[in-house]
Amino acid sequence: MSISLTPENTLPVDTPSATLIGRAWIPGPTAGPAPVVLRSDGVFDLSRHFATISDLLELNDPLQALAHSPGTFIASVEELLGNTGAHCDPLKPFLLAPMDLQVIKAAGVTFAASMIERVIEEKAGGDAALAEGVRAIVREVIGDNLRAVKPGSEQAMRLKAVLLEKGMWSQYLEVGIGPDAEIFTKAPVLSAVGSASQIGIHPGSQWNNPEPEVVLAVNSRGQVQGATLGNDVNLRDVEGRSALLLGKAKDNNASCAIGPFIRLFDEHFGLDDVRNCVIDLEVRGEDGYLLHGSSSMDQISRDPLDLVGQTLNAHHQYPDGFMLFLGTLFAPTEDRDHPGAGFTHKTGDRVRISSPRLGGLHNQVTHSHTARPWTFGISALLHNLSARGLLKH
Repeated sequence: MSISLTPENTLPVDTPSATLIGRAWIPGPTAGPAPVVLRSDGVFDLSRHFATISDLLELNDPLQALAHSPGTFIASVEELLGNTGAHCDPLKPFLLAPMDLQVIKAAGVTFAASMIERVIEEKAGGDAALAEGVRAIVREVIGDNLRAVKPGSEQAMRLKAVLLEKGMWSQYLEVGIGPDAEIFTKAPVLSAVGSASQIGIHPGSQWNNPEPEVVLAVNSRGQVQGATLGNDVNLRDVEGRSALLLGKAKDNNASCAIGPFIRLFDEHFGLDDVRNCVIDLEVRGEDGYLLHGSSSMDQISRDPLDLVGQTLNAHHQYPDGFMLFLGTLFAPTEDRDHPGAGFTHKTGDRVRISSPRLGGLHNQVTHSHTARPWTFGISALLHNLSARGLLKH
């Protein structure tokens, strides 16, 4: 059964006071992707004002720019959402992931609980059957209350010395409580899928899970312009075998979902709201399986601005901006099929990631080779924008 998007399952609870931007595919003789804004009277195409979402976010004041950019009406919110998904009508507008030229970055091991799970993955060598026994040993040595340990502090370095002495030090603890955050490229530019799309799991993986996260929209100058939701789909068995396999564990076809819209920061919603938001997760299987979880941003070990600063600085530039996954507290440990097996996805699983003031991101699990292939890359976008007369000289 395909996913149906509605305003009720997609939009923030306070939508009337939210500024929501995104991207939609606009059909017609010069079809192509366009930045859009949601207004009380519908969805408006902004491409004649801003060719890309990146262009809009590069402005010092996107809110003011939107106020002076009426755009072109394309559909009601209900029509756009209703035509998004596996059975969309290609002759009508449909929703895409809400970013384009930004690099897709991610911060890993930013929560104490998930940090411990990464240690367990490593010690279990990616074998889910061994994980529960390793989990008990690791928690006996480390405990599960690392929230108070400030990364890079003297206290963290003393803890590192104790763990080294006990033979329990890990590369994940290094980035979890050491001075340097784990920042990696999650997926190529333009490869993210949006809400109602399929997400891809590599068919060789036997232990994997969703990762519900807040994703920041940051411009080339390091200004955080807004936030959205993301699913940093993860292959636990692959990364557990070796952290050097992170690319295979994280970057597969359709393995990065972002959406539904970017909520721009304004007087109603800002970075402090991100710091205190709760992200809920629901996984509903075709076999009747149901999993609920949540991730509370107030439990993060590194402040979001610290993570932004470790991503963009004198050593790293992103001329078109970047989207930054902030990490997750959620790491499913409950058994799905039989004792000791833990949780892993099955094809057909429906995944809902939601937060009251960011809306809901909905996807369905398939294998990466059966998900829709990614074919519209940077070259295709440039040719498309040129053909539509949207590139400024």
